[in-house]
Amino acid sequence: MSLRYDWTRAEAREIHDLPLFELLDRARGVHLASFPNGGVQLCTLISVKTGGCPEDCAYCPQSAHYETPVAGQKMLSVDDVVASARRAKEAGATRFCMGAAWREVKSGSAFDGVLEMVRKVKAEGLETCVTLGMLNQEQASKLKAAGLDAYNHNLDTSREHYKSIISTRNFDDRLSTLRHVRDAGITVCTGGIIGMGESIDDRCGLLISLATLEPHPESVPINALVRVPGTPLENMPPVEPLELVRMIAAARIMMPKSRVRLSAGRSDLSREAQLMCLYAGANSIFYGDTLLTTPNPGESTDDALIREAGLSREAPAAP
Repeated sequence: MSLRYDWTRAEAREIHDLPLFELLDRARGVHLASFPNGGVQLCTLISVKTGGCPEDCAYCPQSAHYETPVAGQKMLSVDDVVASARRAKEAGATRFCMGAAWREVKSGSAFDGVLEMVRKVKAEGLETCVTLGMLNQEQASKLKAAGLDAYNHNLDTSREHYKSIISTRNFDDRLSTLRHVRDAGITVCTGGIIGMGESIDDRCGLLISLATLEPHPESVPINALVRVPGTPLENMPPVEPLELVRMIAAARIMMPKSRVRLSAGRSDLSREAQLMCLYAGANSIFYGDTLLTTPNPGESTDDALIREAGLSREAPAAP
């Protein structure tokens, strides 16, 4: 299947607004052609340093700008992170993601600790992913040398809506970090969040920003806003499940070879809504009862969901 990098917003809107069954049929066809084996990648995400972030992302309970139920915690030890990685692997995860609530990577002992975490988690036979905020080319190269497989750095929303959600950095800062990651030879994990007061055109703008990256991101997380008390977005209306289905289907059509990850907000979705997301092209989920600081379905629940869909858990990649 040929890949395109010249999508227009009008094309994205046309795909997004297709009659639902037509959209699902088209997305399902693309998905089966690109991923015929029907595997679902299970990823576990932990917070290695929680809270106190100087950014003012309106959705984030870890921002130092807001009073939220999330208490700050110092960085976990390397041994604690490795123990968590082993438990995740035993439960069936093949990718282990580590997040630190930083605006940007600062070279020094904390970053050295993350590099050691990456080395040791990689040695456990897991794919490694980190999300640490902005980073420069030298830092990206050090992560690559430590064995990092993927770097998560979400675009969050459209360029136009971005300034309504975050004021402490800009959209081009995000793209710059993604370039550093790509140039270092690390795979890119980047997506966004719906339900933050954006328009449908904003959602399509996010898809365009992702689908015009060349190459496409290897992983595209699609999140529904988790409304956390104390954040500016705590009173936003819940995301309608079919809106999430439409975003996943459109992402699958526009980025056929990318893993589309059904991410935050799943705990508010019915089993049927999650099955529709998998049908529409999601083939990766976060696995475990917590995503950084927000709730997620339990492992047994997800195991049952995958079985009911007639899918399989993806096996680890060959070393």
